[in-house]
Amino acid sequence: MSENNRLRDVFDAIADPTRRRLIRLLAEAKEIPLHELTAQFQMGRTAVSKHLTILREAGLVLDRKAGRETLFRLNAAPLREIQDWVAFYNKFWSSNLLRLNQLLEEEDE
Repeated sequence: MSENNRLRDVFDAIADPTRRRLIRLLAEAKEIPLHELTAQFQMGRTAVSKHLTILREAGLVLDRKAGRETLFRLNAAPLREIQDWVAFYNKFWSSNLLRLNQLLEEEDE
């Protein structure tokens, strides 16, 4: 799914702690079957599947069939949007803190 065809906003998809944990688990492994992901949570297979669907709609998760199992893997490319957003504010705060520091030094003189 291309970034233009995403069904769900990446920020919305990562807003839930369960989905962030799923992303972490997927980042640590090449591919994971649904039953192994479900074993990491205190919720049923259906609930984990719903979270994976939201991540898939945001383009963060890819899946493939392997026999009777579905294997899931992370597609980290959409996370670039979040990285860019955070980088902008990192630059914003660095710049403002530098100006504040300069003002404080001028006051001390």
